[in-house]
Amino acid sequence: MAKYSKKAQDKVEEAMHEKKRGTLKTGSGKKVTSRKQAIAIGLSEARKAGAKVPRKKAAKKKSAAKKTTRKNSTPKKTSRKKSSGKKK
Repeated sequence: MAKYSKKAQDKVEEAMHEKKRGTLKTGSGKKVTSRKQAIAIGLSEARKAGAKVPRKKAAKKKSAAKKTTRKNSTPKKTSRKKSSGKKK
């Protein structure tokens, strides 16, 4: 069975043609130059239209090795507030 519906394929194809013509814009109004970004916009539009599209990939979790604290690292220096002397 196909991962993407015909409706989703059509939306992506339309977005790619717009990118090629130079009329495809991002949400902020900038012109799209990346092929990957054009595909992402097409899939996003297909999702909004209710087409069969797989879910977005979830962000990867940090590995356990990065979570451990380092013993050899130097502590950060914090700036101290200078107390102002009383003026006479």
